[in-house]
Amino acid sequence: MKIAMVAPEKLPLPGNGSVEICILGIARELAHRHQVTIISRQMAGLATTELIDDITIQRVPASSPVGYTKAAIRLLSKQPYDVIQVDNRPGSMAAIKRAFPRMPVVLYLHSLTFAQPGPSRLAWMKKADWIAVNSQSLRQRLARRFPLVKRRMSVVPLGADLSRFRPAESSEEQLRLRTQFGITKPFSILYVGRLIPGKGVDVLIRATALLQQEMPVQLVVAGKGPPYYVRKLRELARKQKVHISFLGQINHEYIDQLYRAVDCLVCPSQEHEAFGLVNVEAMASGLPVIASDNGGIREIIESGINGYLVTSYKRPQRFASCLYKLASNPTSAEMLGKAGRDSAMAHFSWARTAIHLEATYTRLIRE
Repeated sequence: MKIAMVAPEKLPLPGNGSVEICILGIARELAHRHQVTIISRQMAGLATTELIDDITIQRVPASSPVGYTKAAIRLLSKQPYDVIQVDNRPGSMAAIKRAFPRMPVVLYLHSLTFAQPGPSRLAWMKKADWIAVNSQSLRQRLARRFPLVKRRMSVVPLGADLSRFRPAESSEEQLRLRTQFGITKPFSILYVGRLIPGKGVDVLIRATALLQQEMPVQLVVAGKGPPYYVRKLRELARKQKVHISFLGQINHEYIDQLYRAVDCLVCPSQEHEAFGLVNVEAMASGLPVIASDNGGIREIIESGINGYLVTSYKRPQRFASCLYKLASNPTSAEMLGKAGRDSAMAHFSWARTAIHLEATYTRLIRE
């Protein structure tokens, strides 16, 4: 098959955003058997055309979302494709479908952000030949917003590169990585993601302060956000006397090393999470995971089996309690980490994601 994948206009690919990570992970797997082209935005320092792992990446101007979509359509018209996939942009997908009415066009939605209720969004969604969503939770919410397209939606879970995201091979490797990332305390907690209010980093800082009353602990924060909010988090950590390291944005190419350096990952999201890719990456890395019992996260973690789900996730005490269980019982933490790795191996690989998509592409082409 000749497959075109149209990335969102906002960030270039390869990139550190979860959608960009997913597109490249899926494309790498599809490229083993198919001819894959990704359309992404132009950026200074990046070639207009580039070959990465047998994937052709073609970059077009993105002065505005509409301008980017028009540039993508011009590029798509230069050679025939069997199927086009558009990620996370219903408006762009609808415009592309109008331009190529006889070609199967798939929309892959990763969140609710660009699928707000309203007649114009419904009109866009109806243009899709098929809509992939990354969790049952996201499908249920979208079905309530757009019942007329419910039958066109199906769940295609995301994954991780299971060879790259793996447990540390030895205590020596972990010690080397701890030194590399400046981790000095006996128990370390990792947060990976955007630093914005809905992600609950403030709740995690307060939970860490509570745990610190019982034992030495270090909170490691990897991600970026608006400067005013990062300042607020730093000030909160200072007031709570939390031993915290703000590492900033870590390139996704190296983030697996950070997972192998720490003792656990916490995902304290305060708002709906459609999937929660960091949880899968951490589980694949053999880390015990503590996460909010929220959205698609509960489809990844079985509380007490391969991690912990926190129901009252607005309360720092609930996270502190789970953290104490891990920190005070290394054997139990190790068992949770191993169970998480087994879950990731069984259910969350890019190979499984690609197989789901291939089956649908084939059906749409035949139809």
